[in-house]
Amino acid sequence: MDDGAIEAAKRRAGERAAEAVTDGDVVGLGTGSTAAFAIRAIGDRVDAGLDVRGIPTSYQAADLAREVGIPRCTLADATPDVAIDGADQVAAGALLKGGGAAHAREKVVDAAADRFLVVADERKAVAVLDGPVPVEVLPDAVPTVRDAVEGLGGEPVRRDAERKDGPVVTDNGNLVLDCGFGAIEEPAGLAADLDGVPGVVAHGIFVDLADVVYVGTGDGVEERTV
Repeated sequence: MDDGAIEAAKRRAGERAAEAVTDGDVVGLGTGSTAAFAIRAIGDRVDAGLDVRGIPTSYQAADLAREVGIPRCTLADATPDVAIDGADQVAAGALLKGGGAAHAREKVVDAAADRFLVVADERKAVAVLDGPVPVEVLPDAVPTVRDAVEGLGGEPVRRDAERKDGPVVTDNGNLVLDCGFGAIEEPAGLAADLDGVPGVVAHGIFVDLADVVYVGTGDGVEERTV
């Protein structure tokens, strides 16, 4: 798929998921380019009279929600009826997220929602997760978390910023280690191991959270259960 086809596929997936939002819903608003299409589509429906509130998962999502006129709230105000978010990879029973370094807040909101809808283009659908696992880490804990990841067979690399010197800093003020494990045959097991490492705030493996995946293709949208 060329760049234009990829953008069109993302738009189709995001707009299809936005159709699942109903009047009165509280919606978890994901982060990233595909989720942004869903947020814009929800904004169009709000402009047409839809009554919803959104819980953004990042500053980026909050800014876009504000731009398109979606009223915002927090988890302290309400529980999401539905969350719509993207993924870097989608496999049976598991997702890999965190390319935008928002996975800590995304995981909290997505897990709290009654329904979690994933939006992705067809490049993201894989048989087995095999990308680097983003791990958000307390800054002081980076050395010990790095050692623990290596002990689990991973290769941790600090994520550095592209347009500033130094590391990427998350919305929560933490750092990110991108940890290569190769093919992840048992994502639930690796997720549990990473959850148990002191200093890890959140990692990008989402296990058994998604209810539906909308996969944008070259000519439509495939709806898949996970």
